[in-house]
Formats: sequence, C-alpha cells, structure tokens
Amino acid sequence: MPTRPQPHSLFSAFSEFGLLYSVRVHRNAAVAGPGYYALVKFYSARDASRAQRACNRQRLFQKSPLKVCICTRQKAFQQQVLALRSYKCKELANYYLGFNGWSNRIITLQNISGFDLENEELGGLPERQCLKYLCVVEVTLPHHGICTRGLGIAEAYVENGRDPLEFVMKTGNVQKLAVEKALSGAFQKILLIVLENGKVAVEYNSAQEEPIDSLTDEELRGLIQVNDLSLEQLNLEEEEEFLSDFCFDEGHLLEGRQSN
Repeated sequence: MPTRPQPHSLFSAFSEFGLLYSVRVHRNAAVAGPGYYALVKFYSARDASRAQRACNRQRLFQKSPLKVCICTRQKAFQQQVLALRSYKCKELANYYLGFNGWSNRIITLQNISGFDLENEELGGLPERQCLKYLCVVEVTLPHHGICTRGLGIAEAYVENGRDPLEFVMKTGNVQKLAVEKALSGAFQKILLIVLENGKVAVEYNSAQEEPIDSLTDEELRGLIQVNDLSLEQLNLEEEEEFLSDFCFDEGHLLEGRQSN
C-alpha cells in the first residue's frame, strides 16, 4: 500500500513558488487503483505554472517521482465567483503588501435586531430571539493611497433567551462574524496586480463601489434606519471546497487561483 503523503511535506515543497491557498490529500478512486493524489491550490496561476514546470517528474519528498499537472475547472463553474474569507484576505495582503502595508478599523458596529418582526412571527416564543448586527469596516493602504469600506451583516438565534450565558456568547459570535464579512467586503474592492518582476501594483475596483464609500464616519455611525437591507444580498459567499469543481482526467495535481 502506498504511503500517504503528508500535507506539510507538500506545503513545504510548493510554497517555494508562491503563496498557497490550500493543500489537500485524497485517496484515489477505486477504479484508479491504490494510491493518493493531492490538490495544491495557489492564489496565482503564474505561481502554479512555475511550480508545475519545476516539480513535474521530480522526487520532491519521496523516492518515486511525482506527476504534476495543472488542474482545470469544469465549464459549469467558470462563472462562479466566491469571495475570500477575511482571514484569507489578511493572508494575501500580508504576503504581497507586508504587515505594515495595510490597516483596518471598525467604523460602526450596530445591533439591528429590532428592525424586523421576525421574533413575533415565530409563534410568539419570546425565549427564541434573533440577533442581527451590521458592521462597516475600513481598509487603508497608505503606500498606495487607497481606502475602501465594506459592509457585513450577520445573524443568529438565541434558543433560550432566559439563559444569559448563551445570549452573551451568541452576541459575541454574531458581532465577530459581521466584522469578518465587512472586512472581506472591503478587500473585494482592491485589485492586486503582480508584475513579472515581482513588484505589486494596487488599484481600486470601482465596479464594487457602494454608497458607504462616500459617507462620512459620523453619517455611518448615525445610521439608525435600515432600508432594503437583505441578508441574501449582503451576506458574502463563504468559500467552499468541492472536488466536483475540478477535472482530474489527467491526474491533475495543481490549480492556479487568481485572486483580487
């Protein structure tokens, strides 16, 4: 039985070519015989191509050489664009801009739980409460003169409103999630352009511009009425991993991932 490759060995080998999004190891399908394959995802397609050329048919961390190919997405998923989670945005910014190349601050974090009648429509159960928070976060890139804002809304239900511990824990979790969504939304307006010489250019994505970008801090903090705010519209898609999103017809191992 072939030995299962360790993700940390793959990470060490391929991270030399650029920032990695994820590394996953899977057992081969029954029709393919015993063995394993790995999916190594880069943020940059150029980094993935360099890694493929350098590592294909090489003995990186084992006795037998590895077959390394570029993974291609199926056509049905080409138009699906998912926003990066906030911690991935931070990882990307730290790598290309440096720890001192960007900063963020919370402009407002408001409890908007009372702006709907959802609790009254749940059969009159006062002990089941809906917590909903709105957050606006500002991201600044001082060396590039760029400042963007993102808006996030998060909600959760307190099943037992008479339990103060549950209420406090749920409130903290909802506030944290709203901040993370707002931070991710702010980063979606930033375009990182990595040049051939390794230098990074930054541009503001005006296509993602929102009304909150032109409001003052005082106007945002004084936001007490919420109109036409839909969770379905404002919730950022969480990044999901689906193996059905990829084609492995030729034993593909690597995927290049372009990121804003």
